[in-house]
Amino acid sequence: MTDQNSPTGYQVLARKYRPASFADLIGQDAMVRTLRNAFAADRIAHAFVMTGIRGTGKTTTARIIAKGMNCIGADGTGGPTTEPCGVCDNCVSIAEGRHVDVMEMDAASRTGINDIREIIESVHYRAASARYKIYIIDEVHMLSTSAFNALLKTLEEPPEHVKFIFATTEIRKIPVTVLSRCQRFDLRRIEPEVMIAHLQKIAGLENASVAEDALALITRASEGSVRDAMSLLDQTIAHGTGETSVEQVRAMLGLADRGRVLDLFDLIMKGDAAGALQELSGQYAEGADPMAVLRDLAEITHWVSVIKISPEAAEDPTVSPDERTRGQGAAEVLPMRALTRMWQMLLKALEEVAAAPNAMMATEMAIIRLTHVAELPSPEELVRKLQSGPPPMPSGGGGSQPNVPMGGGGGQTIGGAPAGGPTAMMAGGGSVVLGQVDSSQALARFVRFDQVVDLIRARRDMRLLVEVETYVRLVKYAPGRIEFQPGDNAPRDLASRLAGRLQDWTGVRWGVSVVSSGGAATVLELRNAERNDLQGKVLQHPLLMAVMAQFPGAEIRDIRSMEEITADPEEMLELEKLDEDWDPFEDD
Repeated sequence: MTDQNSPTGYQVLARKYRPASFADLIGQDAMVRTLRNAFAADRIAHAFVMTGIRGTGKTTTARIIAKGMNCIGADGTGGPTTEPCGVCDNCVSIAEGRHVDVMEMDAASRTGINDIREIIESVHYRAASARYKIYIIDEVHMLSTSAFNALLKTLEEPPEHVKFIFATTEIRKIPVTVLSRCQRFDLRRIEPEVMIAHLQKIAGLENASVAEDALALITRASEGSVRDAMSLLDQTIAHGTGETSVEQVRAMLGLADRGRVLDLFDLIMKGDAAGALQELSGQYAEGADPMAVLRDLAEITHWVSVIKISPEAAEDPTVSPDERTRGQGAAEVLPMRALTRMWQMLLKALEEVAAAPNAMMATEMAIIRLTHVAELPSPEELVRKLQSGPPPMPSGGGGSQPNVPMGGGGGQTIGGAPAGGPTAMMAGGGSVVLGQVDSSQALARFVRFDQVVDLIRARRDMRLLVEVETYVRLVKYAPGRIEFQPGDNAPRDLASRLAGRLQDWTGVRWGVSVVSSGGAATVLELRNAERNDLQGKVLQHPLLMAVMAQFPGAEIRDIRSMEEITADPEEMLELEKLDEDWDPFEDD
């Protein structure tokens, strides 16, 4: 199982127990089966690309393939195999990284076209002592575009004695022209059950005693990476004396107690702000990182949400039975709406804590927000309260909302509303009747059509205001009823939009009809006519006539009465600054 050809002295577990054959490679059964069949059928591709997250065995697999291709067996007569002997000269040299015909290149440090040119020039020479000349390029996605382009022709039609094996964690960064010339293998994350069994085996070989729940915590922290798990196990063995417990591993990793994080989760979902802050302070005093606590809360929120959708997700071997029971209980009680809301708020809190000058203060504020939101009633609860509560009191002041009833008598119902009663749509899908609207009372403020125009102006619907002033030739008007002749180029939907807006603003249905004749002048025409008449009178004033004579070509831009000027404070201030004795026609 292990690579025994290593120099004397201590080796980290990740190197000491590095797989030496496909039989030792864990969690990659699909790839191993394909390669075994290819070797058995003598259908070995000229180029392979291994991709996957860190620590899943990409470079290790490349070395095993290189050994299998060049292995000659203990007796020196063997051929390509998926079970390299590990004792022949080729196997030993490749394992120690000193074989002259197996060249490993780190593309992260050798990214240029000159490095690839060396490979292109050397492929024409046969292997010195092995069956195949093999080029292993690690982190191949780091190669430059020109380097990839230079490699294409050689990669497509290499000599028979040359094989390429690429390894990368960023498969999307490799040009598709390169991928199409390679056999691709995706190395999977190691399943928790397989990882825990592997760690138990390694711990036994090292005569170390590590609690099973501690191994589960290491497995969860490794996120499917064997190298990460082996490094953490190495650190765990060095950290503990005797049997290493889960508390020691948690302290070593700087993680909060998952049970206590579940306690914090429960307090937050109950809306107990004081208890949640006290629990957070206790964890912080014991060395827990506030950012780690929030990440654990987010992980638990996600886990409980998944259990709510798929109950079998609770059967996670990295989770203790007590945690599993608590997670299943939370999934049964908590609504999905509350869980998704907490997830979104935790994501926002993680961003805030990362940018905050004091992580603990920012985390406490996030916990306060989470507990406050947990106490908010759901839309269904709001509807039930409205149904069971007393009728709303009559409005006493008139207010600014024309669709709010001025008198009492309006009950509350769900569903259909009485005629003339405005409704409020609820998030739960129903509607709540706010009260009965008295049509005559609602229309009492619109005795004249110009009051309707004033309402449109007050509501700041500028488009409708311009269209009404420009195109509406009023034929007949009564409160709640408008009949008009449309002007030239009037929008076809003007009547329907006007009726809809007025109903929205007043709470009363308006009848707006269109006729073909009999319309009076539009508001804009009346305004222009009034202005023209006023301008004609102003032009007859002796003082203005003198001004126009002194300034030929001058135009009148605006005419304002003294009442309009006095109503404008800024205009009055400018007027007061004028010298009363100043005469524009007085000679110097």
